[in-house]
Amino acid sequence: MTGKGGFRGNMSASMKECLQLQLLEMEMLFSMFPNQGEVKLEDVNVLTNIKRYLEGTREALPPKIEFVITLQIEEPKVKIDLQVTMPHSYPYAALQLFGRSSELDRQQQLLLNKGLTSYIGTFDPGELCVCAAIQWLQDNSASYFLNRKLVYEPSTQAKPVKNTFLRMWIYSHHIYQQDLRKKILDVGKRLDVTGFCMTGKPGIICVEGFKEHCEEFWHTIRYPNWKHISCKHAESVETEGNGEDLRLFDSFEELLLEAHGDYGLRNDYHMNLGQFLEFLKKHKSEHVFQILFGIESKSSDS
Repeated sequence: MTGKGGFRGNMSASMKECLQLQLLEMEMLFSMFPNQGEVKLEDVNVLTNIKRYLEGTREALPPKIEFVITLQIEEPKVKIDLQVTMPHSYPYAALQLFGRSSELDRQQQLLLNKGLTSYIGTFDPGELCVCAAIQWLQDNSASYFLNRKLVYEPSTQAKPVKNTFLRMWIYSHHIYQQDLRKKILDVGKRLDVTGFCMTGKPGIICVEGFKEHCEEFWHTIRYPNWKHISCKHAESVETEGNGEDLRLFDSFEELLLEAHGDYGLRNDYHMNLGQFLEFLKKHKSEHVFQILFGIESKSSDS
């Protein structure tokens, strides 16, 4: 009997640990979305009931936390409702998530949720991931809306087609792996984009071309589990031409600079940022240096 009782005690302790983590994540969400109605709880008393359960003033297990967050996506201007259910043993059990938008058809909604589920599946048990899911939707959902528009908007021959030319500056903590470097180059050469991938630490990628090509590049290289990467800056301009006159780079290439540090097994070497600045100057992109690294650019000979 004692064995069973002891087991139950451990179970409830770990359950309490999970519920404490859930309350912590809810606090983070309410600070991210402070406006009335942005986070809609299915049961308005659920957080109070969980607190009472944790304090020991309530014996019955409280209901699961279920809520909907309305996300405003900037480009294109659309809303996504993210429906979230936290099982009692989340974050050690999988989070249940579903994103929906009136702007998406069934197929696109299915693909969006497939991508989101795959991304969340890369997290380790015990990791909180609602905030990461929100970030993923804000970074990646545009391409799902874009695909739908490309398929369904009738093209009119009468007036010249306006395209958006885009340049994205992408920062990663590091890019070393041979297969990842090959994938980035292959994707860059397959799509009609130009730019470069600077390998090492940090890793910098610039990709430029028509918006849909750049967004497909971004979606493809990130998917499904590249966590430490972000688009730091994007420049876009409307054009009726083919965009060739707007390009700063002739092709999509790997950029290899001299490195400082250890070339040994740890791969812990930092790229020569002075050389990188000279490279940016040559391609009329010096202004991006401060955006990427948060420091003023100084000439390498100073």
